[in-house]
Amino acid sequence: MKNILFTNWNIMRIIRLAFAIILFVQAAQKFEWYLVIFGLFFLIQALFNFGCGANGCAIPKK
Repeated sequence: MKNILFTNWNIMRIIRLAFAIILFVQAAQKFEWYLVIFGLFFLIQALFNFGCGANGCAIPKK
């Protein structure tokens, strides 16, 4: 688990994390709490490298 969280950070993971933070801030400022759901979606994708962007679905070569 620690290996997944702290390794293999690429530009797409960073963009997903930034987008999640932006959504959380907008949800708090505008009081539109449905944005938190989308923010959680992108946060989980960024932290655990889910999704098929930027080799997220690639099969390990081992």
